[in-house]
Amino acid sequence: MIQAVGRDVNELLLSLEDASDEAVLAASRTDPEAFRLLVRRYEAAFLRKAKSILPYNPEDAEEVVQDAFTRVYIYADRYRPQDGAQFSSWAYAILTRLAFTRYQKLKKVRGASIEMEPETYERIADTEHFIEDLTIRDEVLAALAKLPETAARVLRLQFIEGKTQEEIALAEGSTVSAVKTRVHRAKKLFKTTYDEQSYD
Repeated sequence: MIQAVGRDVNELLLSLEDASDEAVLAASRTDPEAFRLLVRRYEAAFLRKAKSILPYNPEDAEEVVQDAFTRVYIYADRYRPQDGAQFSSWAYAILTRLAFTRYQKLKKVRGASIEMEPETYERIADTEHFIEDLTIRDEVLAALAKLPETAARVLRLQFIEGKTQEEIALAEGSTVSAVKTRVHRAKKLFKTTYDEQSYD
């Protein structure tokens, strides 16, 4: 019986192997075993992201990743596909929020014992201000979707996927200085779009 169940799970995962993240998430709402595929796809990347924010204790990063997957699964019914805002953006927003919350708690408990590389600290400080409202709400995804693709992409890369400006410049075939300018303009545009949307 156990072997039969195992085969059923394997067949399910195999049938979804080429499906989009969105399709797998939808399938997991009726068949929880399907969620294993999303864990398989994102676990390593999530752990890298969490460790970049919580570099001194691997267990903290691992717990944040587990919590993030739990939230993604629990709130699967809240996900709404948006133009320019894929499942990965939504999932990374949840992970990032949880990691920063854990970082703040550890900072209060351990105080000065928590130190980070200057670049990482600068990115966290900047991101904390920018994503204070960047939760799983549909309004944020909708606002991102209204931005020009170039602006939305640079915001997703830095503030949701956690890439450095150097990595973005390399991926975009641009310079760090140009990326900084694009990020600054995109942040202002996002805030304007989000505020206008909130008062509609």
